[in-house]
Amino acid sequence: MQIHTGWQFREVGKTDWHTATVPGCVHTDLLHNKLIDDPFYRDNEKKQQWIEKKDWEYTAKFEVPAKILERERVELVFEGLDTYAKVYLNEQLLLNADNMFRTWRVDSKQLLKTGANTLRIIFRSPVNEILPLMAKLNYQLPAPNDQGEKTSPFTRKAPYHYGWDWGPRFVTSGIWRPVSLQAWDHARVNDLNIVVKKISPEVAVLTATVEIDATTGGAATILLENLTNKVVAGKKQIQLEKGTNQVSFDFTVTRPALWWPNGLGAQPLYSFRARSLVNGRVTDERVVRTGLRTMELRQQRDEAGQTFMFVVNGVPVFAKGGNWIPADSFPSRITREKYRYFIKSVRDSNMNMLRVWGGGIYEADDFYELCDEMGIMVWQDFMFACSMYPADQQFLDSVRAEAIDNVKRLRNHPSVVLWAGNNEVEAAWMNWGWRQNLPASLWDDYKKIFHGVLEEVCATFDPSRPYWPSSPRGGLDDDPDSMRSGDVHSWRVWHFAEPFTDYEKLTPRFMSEYGFQSFPNIETVKSYTIPSDRDIDSPIMLAHQRHPRGNQLVREYMLRDYPQPKDFESFLYVSQVLQAEGIRIGAEHLRRIMPHNMGSLYWQINDCWPVASWSSIDYFGRWKALQYYARRFYNDLLVSPTAAKGYFKLYVVSDRTRAVPAQIRVTLMNFDGTTLKSFTRDIIVAPLASRSYFDLRVPDLLDGTHGKNAVVYCELLVNGKVVSSHDYFLAPFKDLTFSKPTITPEVVRIRGGFRLKLTTDKFAKAVYLSVTEHDGVFSDNFFNLAPGREITVDYGSRSPLSLEQFRHRLQIRSVFDAF
Repeated sequence: MQIHTGWQFREVGKTDWHTATVPGCVHTDLLHNKLIDDPFYRDNEKKQQWIEKKDWEYTAKFEVPAKILERERVELVFEGLDTYAKVYLNEQLLLNADNMFRTWRVDSKQLLKTGANTLRIIFRSPVNEILPLMAKLNYQLPAPNDQGEKTSPFTRKAPYHYGWDWGPRFVTSGIWRPVSLQAWDHARVNDLNIVVKKISPEVAVLTATVEIDATTGGAATILLENLTNKVVAGKKQIQLEKGTNQVSFDFTVTRPALWWPNGLGAQPLYSFRARSLVNGRVTDERVVRTGLRTMELRQQRDEAGQTFMFVVNGVPVFAKGGNWIPADSFPSRITREKYRYFIKSVRDSNMNMLRVWGGGIYEADDFYELCDEMGIMVWQDFMFACSMYPADQQFLDSVRAEAIDNVKRLRNHPSVVLWAGNNEVEAAWMNWGWRQNLPASLWDDYKKIFHGVLEEVCATFDPSRPYWPSSPRGGLDDDPDSMRSGDVHSWRVWHFAEPFTDYEKLTPRFMSEYGFQSFPNIETVKSYTIPSDRDIDSPIMLAHQRHPRGNQLVREYMLRDYPQPKDFESFLYVSQVLQAEGIRIGAEHLRRIMPHNMGSLYWQINDCWPVASWSSIDYFGRWKALQYYARRFYNDLLVSPTAAKGYFKLYVVSDRTRAVPAQIRVTLMNFDGTTLKSFTRDIIVAPLASRSYFDLRVPDLLDGTHGKNAVVYCELLVNGKVVSSHDYFLAPFKDLTFSKPTITPEVVRIRGGFRLKLTTDKFAKAVYLSVTEHDGVFSDNFFNLAPGREITVDYGSRSPLSLEQFRHRLQIRSVFDAF
């Protein structure tokens, strides 16, 4: 029975009650009651910091029928209390909670009564709770991203709530996940865990472990069913003991359908059910859905050091994707539909992995279910990031309970491929000056958590998956920047203002973070500004730019390659092209050097509010240029040109498991579309490999043409169809002899929207299509258009729009128009 209606809240000490939404939080409840304005609008954030310093009280009445109290066990279950909470049932203290990430299950039968019951929860300020503790220390635990009192390391709460260099500070309180009343007799099935032991085409060998909680000892029958194949997988008569019991079944699935990452195969899922029966009557059941696959993190010694690659069903997988942060500052607002949209965007961009970053939350079940369905592997951080942490026994016990809850909740998902202890804590201790300036005992505390508690929990409750103590981390040595082993976060591009071409000097084994900022498009900016705010350096725009040097760095990089944009909207647009071009250089290089490197996860996929950030999809789900580029540079067959040491080389990278007969075509053309030189070659693209299939001295390629007057158009064709292409420039944009293109659209109505056929008389770079005051989706955008190369793009309309209205509102621009 869900307890989600009839909730009210108030500030402790005040008399007026207001309607509350559960699940939710105090900020969203204040907003719904019009007691605060939209936290994301203009600079409202800073006006709402008082909320974190208050205590808040929630209450609800709920009816309990007499038949429920006749059951042997009646429990209240709180799936998420944020964070320091005293829970009273009928004015009797029921629970003291202190960890946002735990599920709290409390036997409540003795305090419940037939008819009306009252729940009351008092949430104490998560900031005020910690300030007295901090005052007793003669040092401060580092928390460089906290945008206020640096209390976050002491509290098991989402670190990003305290602010980050892309996010606001909203230190929430409230009932952020469901509350329910659960009643049962005799035996309850707490958990069902399915583990694949081995797989062949004929049979999969599995083990199921069923955890049963019993009110008393006695005989019971445990039944395991394969619901997908409609067969009984196992049946055991057991003698239950009071408390927690475990029963294991070894069983098989014939002719198993394997689960594959996106791009390598399908994602069939199997449902299994465990039932407990006492005296022939079903007392409880649990159904889980999982995929059948083998997976290893292969770390083998080689000439360069040690590999770091994910191998699924025996196939080495190049991990293509990005880093995921919570999709809202107030996570209870993230719906299954929003998760579906974003994960579908990831899948449709040829990605196969998301890293759930350790400064956010363990995502809702919906997230992992959708990743299962769409073949998106999940690198799952525990929720620790960029701080040192205490390691007193109470804190360690809380972390252990949190880890057990979440490992058991998520371990059946085939999408989850790795547990990582934290984000950047080890790197910070080694390289950020912390070990020189903080007590050495903090490193001992670190080891208690990340080489102790978390490693032990993973080994006990999920030994089939690898545990990685920190990201980044060197596997063979203590160097978190190691190019020999482990994973790397590379930030010399951006933080150190190194050129994008520096990505091509890096040779990591797995790149789990790298990135560059851009601004969202004008429609998103309009959501949090008024017209007078729309200047890059206005106070409101700076309130939505959380990196202290963000605007300076974007402008510095921009002026290396482009002139100064002519206006505000052009600056937004060029920033997106700049970001996309820069990350493309990094991503393509990382793919070209496979199998030495086997991962490219850029920072970051998404936003938690509308902001200038490293994201490729903004808060409202609008794709930036980078997301369109990612769909191209993460294609399973990639043509990737590069020029170095006087030679032009054309690589083809393949993530396919079989060789592919293909053709490469290299065309040197001027910006009027005239072909100056062309080469064609038949090739066999090697499977799961990167090779150079064409190289030529740059002077021989140009044959007297100056690099600023031409573009090298590279194509990969399979069965006569272009599957990957790339326009390669031999000079920065500002040095190219572009002239203004005239882009001509031919528009027709199609089912659900419109189809555009676009042509141009001159080369047009990064053509951007938009429709004013209308939200729809273009099938492609931010593409290059050359004379003689027609491109067809569909527009999916989310609301009615006539053909005449569409033509009137359609806007087409290229980079040339920005200056």
